[in-house]
Amino acid sequence: MSEFKTRDGRDYVPQYLTDIDASTCIGCGRCFKVCPQGVMALYGVNDEGEILGAVTEDDDDDNDFDGELNRKIMKVEEAGACIGCNACARVCPKNCQTHVSADKIAA
Repeated sequence: MSEFKTRDGRDYVPQYLTDIDASTCIGCGRCFKVCPQGVMALYGVNDEGEILGAVTEDDDDDNDFDGELNRKIMKVEEAGACIGCNACARVCPKNCQTHVSADKIAA
């Protein structure tokens, strides 16, 4: 019997987002847009694959990290905020996320 329940009392096991594969992620932002908890953030990456920093709402669309920006990726920023709803997994076109069952992850 699960310690987690749906609204009507059925057993439910949340699947928490724990990682995003930076080599596969295309930075489309679909997961970010559907996440109700702000678990992810968009980051810039250079030609060598080094993460340049977070892209914030205050940044212009033109922000290219002084010409270093090659692409953007999503990263898990606030893992503890994840509620295990899997909305992000349902919209990811690259299947680049790792989710772990609540019964297999330390609190």
